[in-house]
Amino acid sequence: MWLCVGFGLDKTTIMTVAALRDSKHLTQGARLAEILQLMEEKAFWTVAELAARFEVSEETIRRDARQLERSGVVQKVHGGLSSTNNLIEAPYRIRLRENAEAKQKIAQKAASLVTEGMTLLLDSGTTCHWLARALAPVRNLTIVTNSVEIAHEVLGNPGQRLLLAGGQVNPVHNAAFGPEAKSFCRRFAPDLTVLSMGAVDADRGFLDFDADEASFKQSLLEQARRIVVLADHTKFAKSGFIQVASFRDVQDLVTDLPPSGTLARVAAQWDTRLHVALPA
Repeated sequence: MWLCVGFGLDKTTIMTVAALRDSKHLTQGARLAEILQLMEEKAFWTVAELAARFEVSEETIRRDARQLERSGVVQKVHGGLSSTNNLIEAPYRIRLRENAEAKQKIAQKAASLVTEGMTLLLDSGTTCHWLARALAPVRNLTIVTNSVEIAHEVLGNPGQRLLLAGGQVNPVHNAAFGPEAKSFCRRFAPDLTVLSMGAVDADRGFLDFDADEASFKQSLLEQARRIVVLADHTKFAKSGFIQVASFRDVQDLVTDLPPSGTLARVAAQWDTRLHVALPA
């Protein structure tokens, strides 16, 4: 097992949200991610409850609440925070559980595109996480990623070489999206560049919700030999607001259910191959 870590990745950088929970003093980003996870467990938390839980002042929690409210993921109400229903992506571990069965089917289908000796670039999406797990038995692979979570999944797999992009890690996604990560990943011309997407649209192509994540993915397109997008059927009904790629950029789309006629026609028009996972 080989591990190569991109420049700029230090001990602090590779600390995940899970690890940060064990510390009494979280960074603001980690605390925001933890608050979002708590909102999944319970729809309403008082300011006093959160202040006591994180051992910070109530004013600190109010500042956090203002930032989260601007993002649209929670709303401030009298004395506390209440969850909202929207399309903003949830923290990594929550998203990993969302539509997990469909994502695992997609991962298994995508794994059939991989052969020994390949170099793969996997982004930080949760379906790519499931793909990394599905590829555990495959030997003689080189896997490049910007994701701490995927790196943890790959690390220790016999016959697989891991190259991890460095830089500042986003605590919600547990991945690096900055200039160091982009520069590191652009050094490679992988056989497959595998991207998870937040939304797929017949007119606008492949989209995402997070500006930093979308910018990172866009930076990979030029060097890619073959781009594979992983997206479960729920992504066909979502409206991402940042375009990452058009159909002309993408050679393969792997999903769990056949897309609509319109989307299928657009894919065929641009020679984007559709791979639909078979039912379990």
